[in-house]
Amino acid sequence: MTFPSVHEQLEIIKQHVVDLLPEDDVVRKLERSRTTSTPLVIKLGLDPSRPDIHIGHAVVLTKLRQFQDLGHRVVLIIGDFTATIGDPTGKSKTRPALTLEETRENGRTYIEQAAKILDASKLEVRSNSEWLNALTFKDVVNLSAKYTVAQLLERDDFTKRFRGGEPISVHEFLYPLSQAYDSVAIRADIELGGTDQKFNLLVGREIMKAYGLEPQCILTTPILEGTDGVEKMSKSLDNYIGVTHSPRDMFGRTMSIPDTLLLRYLQYACFASSEEISSVAEGLSNGTLHPRNVKVDIARRIVKKYHGSDAAQAAVEEFERVFVKKDIPDDIESMSLGVDTMAIVDLLAATGMVATKSEGRRLVQQGGVQVDGVKVPSIDDVIDLTSPRILRAGKLRFKRVSR
Repeated sequence: MTFPSVHEQLEIIKQHVVDLLPEDDVVRKLERSRTTSTPLVIKLGLDPSRPDIHIGHAVVLTKLRQFQDLGHRVVLIIGDFTATIGDPTGKSKTRPALTLEETRENGRTYIEQAAKILDASKLEVRSNSEWLNALTFKDVVNLSAKYTVAQLLERDDFTKRFRGGEPISVHEFLYPLSQAYDSVAIRADIELGGTDQKFNLLVGREIMKAYGLEPQCILTTPILEGTDGVEKMSKSLDNYIGVTHSPRDMFGRTMSIPDTLLLRYLQYACFASSEEISSVAEGLSNGTLHPRNVKVDIARRIVKKYHGSDAAQAAVEEFERVFVKKDIPDDIESMSLGVDTMAIVDLLAATGMVATKSEGRRLVQQGGVQVDGVKVPSIDDVIDLTSPRILRAGKLRFKRVSR
């Protein structure tokens, strides 16, 4: 097989990357790959603790697709076994355990969703229960002997919990070792992950050395903030944009991101070029670009990536019809209500848009309440809040409401 030059490959590989370590080893592996016409083994492990993939996951999945396009062997490891342990990354207490059946069911949906980004015909999918379930207790003891407690306590999560008196279960120490053993099992050349996985990826290097194998290199990609602009994108925080969300929901959720995230989403959700990002940054700075127009373009690109051009154009047209032509202001207060649905009168009261439910009923009956630019016809209407909605009471009161 003929690969592009090392220089060409490296330019692509380094796009939108935080860490590439050690880069000299990456270059050496690429050179050997070209000389021997042998693809590198590129590893990404995903723990299916929840059934949905969001566009935050897509950052690293898109990088994995680039390795596919360069001709390398891409192995997606579904961590059905490691998910039963629970990744302690970023956690202040022990995660609740999942059953192997739960993780396997979630894993099946992961593969279907990942196929929206990856080339399924060039994808090798493995479950780490294949080898981790087969280890004897002696094997686990031998694996544990290859890493020290002191090394594990270098991890910030463990250090903070230890100093704070929070319990750390012994099985949590086995998580990074188990993930590292995945690299041993498939002889990984490069492992990918988010920046929050850097510690785990580095453990993989050390464990491979301990088993007498050439250590993997590591590549980390940024963590994309959720639509709240504060926390990392997460379904549990309901600040996520799912790759299986409908075009309407995907567009609406993207339009709810704060202006401070525009360049981040342009770079890591749309994968725009550096030149375009610089141009947009300059336009926002000097006022020649309006933030809302940039946001519409980002939302259009995201919908197009997962649903196609026609769906993206339809989503833009709906936005123009519902919001732009209804004199809705740009700066609307957002409110999360924690429920999937709510009766319209209760919704008006919960958002503080009316002083009493009686006032809310009168306003609806007078035709003075709209949701997404459409008049609410009855006081018995129930509003779906699973995606952001624009609630209007009278002429001047607006709220963006969601679950």
